Amino acid sequence: MIPLAKDTISAEDIQELCRWLGTSPKLTKGEVTLEFKKQWSKWLGVRNSVFVNSGSSANLLMFYALILSNRLRNKMVIAPTVSWATTVAPIFQLGLDPVLCDCNLKNLGLDLDHLRELIKIHRPAALILVHVLGHPNDMDEITELCRDNDVILLEDCCEAVGTEYRGRKVGTFGAMSSFSFYFGHQISTIEGGMVSINEPDLVDYVLSIRSHGWGRDVSPETRKRWEKEFAIDEFRSLYTFYYPGFNFRPTDLQAFLGLRQLAKLERLIEIRQSNFETYANTLSDLDIWQQKSDASRLSSFAYGLAHKNKKSIVDQLNREEIECRPLICGSIARQPFWLRKFGPSDSLPHADFIHDYGFYVPNHAELSHEEINKICGVIRRSVLRPSEVEARA
Repeated sequence: MIPLAKDTISAEDIQELCRWLGTSPKLTKGEVTLEFKKQWSKWLGVRNSVFVNSGSSANLLMFYALILSNRLRNKMVIAPTVSWATTVAPIFQLGLDPVLCDCNLKNLGLDLDHLRELIKIHRPAALILVHVLGHPNDMDEITELCRDNDVILLEDCCEAVGTEYRGRKVGTFGAMSSFSFYFGHQISTIEGGMVSINEPDLVDYVLSIRSHGWGRDVSPETRKRWEKEFAIDEFRSLYTFYYPGFNFRPTDLQAFLGLRQLAKLERLIEIRQSNFETYANTLSDLDIWQQKSDASRLSSFAYGLAHKNKKSIVDQLNREEIECRPLICGSIARQPFWLRKFGPSDSLPHADFIHDYGFYVPNHAELSHEEINKICGVIRRSVLRPSEVEARA
């Protein structure tokens, strides 16, 4: 079988983890967590980051921090139709009003024409985008639209760790960004995620609500200010809760793995980009939709395609023991959780195309070019008639 993903945690990583565990370290969130988030922030190029237990939790924390900090002038939030469930779900879980923006049919990011229309109609307070399968959105235009219309920009980079747009890493354009370190992503901490923060006044909100809403993790200056405001003495301070928070804390065990993963991240990104280029070159002559972008560096999560004969292609891939999946969620507007609350929408044609015909095939750091050629061969035979396969061989 050619699997969709493989674990980036190596046997050597496990051996080092066992050695470290033998020293009886603190396993809950502690100094190693602080070191990992420090090194991550340095690598990404942001002021602050907060390590959490998943990328989904990171998305929820970003929206909740905006609410608690009174940064939202209204409840309207634009979200991408082609995205992930927990990119969009926090918006209405927290009592905000989501508006779905269609994707474009190049990189699957936000469709700029539809986005301009939605901003004009709804005057949203915030916008979240997803860099789908690692491909960056059209960030020049989107950041300009957000700046000109006073819209807070959030980036979901869970599939795009290390992707660059015009030489700048995704996750550095918005007020905050989310990342995932789940199995199969560019790096893994088993479970885990990160909120990276460019605006300093949001950091303490995220730190507090990550851990119950208490003040233990926030800056000393903020903690003293909160203690003074509510007349909290030193004895009660550790068990005082300033916001109704969550428990989204990671562990030092995850952070230990994260530090080791970060050391090899650059090499893993290079392999994923090389794999993507092999796919693109091998399938360039086929009449099949293929995801593309203007990434200056592409940390490809998987190779995205769409075709009217999707079912026959997918069936053949399965027969050849090649794992493939729908192109993430397809259209969020056609997911049951959305339909139950908002009903159907007929104004998202590009997302409908991806929902009906989209799929993706493997890309990971252990995928060989021989395996890519096999995958491409199956796709080619499924798309072309036998005579065309022979003619193009």
